[in-house]
Amino acid sequence: MEVEPVSTSSAAVAAPLDKSDARYTFDEARLAALCSSAPWQSDPKYFQSATFSPSAVMKMLMHCHSGVEKGLKKGGNPIEVMGLMLGRPDPDTPKTLVVTDVFPLPIEGFETRVIADDQDVVNYMIELGESLERTRKEKFMGWYHSHPFDVGINSHCFLSQTDLTTQLQWQRAEDPHGNPFLAVVIDPLRSLAKNVPEMKAFRAYPPEYNSPVTNECPDGSVIANEQARLERWGSCWSRYYELGVETYMSGSARNVMGILTNNFLWMRTLGSTPMLETENRDRFPDRVASAAEKVRDLDLVKHRGAGRGGGMGGSGWGGIADPFGDAFGQSLGIGGRDSAGRSRGLGAQAARGMAAPPAAGSAGGAAASSGAGASSSEGGNPPSLVGGEQSAAATSSSAPATSAADDEGELGKASQAVVELATEKLHGNIGQVIKKGLFQ
Repeated sequence: MEVEPVSTSSAAVAAPLDKSDARYTFDEARLAALCSSAPWQSDPKYFQSATFSPSAVMKMLMHCHSGVEKGLKKGGNPIEVMGLMLGRPDPDTPKTLVVTDVFPLPIEGFETRVIADDQDVVNYMIELGESLERTRKEKFMGWYHSHPFDVGINSHCFLSQTDLTTQLQWQRAEDPHGNPFLAVVIDPLRSLAKNVPEMKAFRAYPPEYNSPVTNECPDGSVIANEQARLERWGSCWSRYYELGVETYMSGSARNVMGILTNNFLWMRTLGSTPMLETENRDRFPDRVASAAEKVRDLDLVKHRGAGRGGGMGGSGWGGIADPFGDAFGQSLGIGGRDSAGRSRGLGAQAARGMAAPPAAGSAGGAAASSGAGASSSEGGNPPSLVGGEQSAAATSSSAPATSAADDEGELGKASQAVVELATEKLHGNIGQVIKKGLFQ
């Protein structure tokens, strides 16, 4: 019996392309239409994510780590390195940039910047571009560089002033011609410490663009504290934004990684606890001290309000319950009450370290205390204050009035700091209990 041969070409056409393999090919006509329309020209935050091939991520990390090793072998600091990325916008998901490959450049930099102004480097880039035009369908669509600074509480993935200038120059040259440009910053020392790639992707805002959200950071968060913004995102924090970072791989590679994860890598998740990491462990006492300082300031404001005759409510907060109860202190191991029933919380400790405030509910207590202090310094008798207006005047002279809005803002900041510390401590304790039960 004869069997008709099956056309392999027709079978290949009929078989649907696996979703995980879709990044490895693209429709050239649809890509050309997307590039000609260039929607990113009218929307400063058009692109929302960037996806990288595993080989591109590996090559970038190896290049950045080689700069670290080279600098340390010379007896100095790690060296910054730079390279170019090959890729395209994705017609299927237009707000995603696809990075397929990367190419290191013979450039070495220093503190927060790398410069590609050497003529030999420029010639190298031109020759590399001409070679890729003959062999690849994608174009250079981005650049990457490293920030090999000491591991700290925050990642060093941000754009410095020089980085931002470089990125703006690339975007002005390439974006109008259908080739949106991407910037990637890698923190190699943090990647080594965490055993995961620490990298972020960015795009710069046009000079005329201003975010409608006050104090909006590149990742979309709102940080009111200016020093915290500068430490996390650099001095140009308002001039660029962060894209989500993803990786893609073929279906077969994903299956292999799934097998390895199930058989071997599951222990890594249980073997690491953020609370036990060096920078978090070293930083925790400072964070507790900072929260204690905020609570102490709030305690003083609270007692001052009570001394003004309950102007802020019977509890000193306009009827708001004291947010710093025993639960927070006990969760951190620094609260609770002693044998006499007195609070051992952060605020109480700070308040007891200062002069005892006047009793709450005493209309003239704050004024009398202020007057007594003034008379003792001058060597005279305390002045006689008669009437509510004189008491109010003495109170306002001893301490500046604080608006209710400011009090509520400070209250929110202090509450958030205490809640974050308590939550982090609780999660760390839960993790340790689970590991103890599993491995003992």
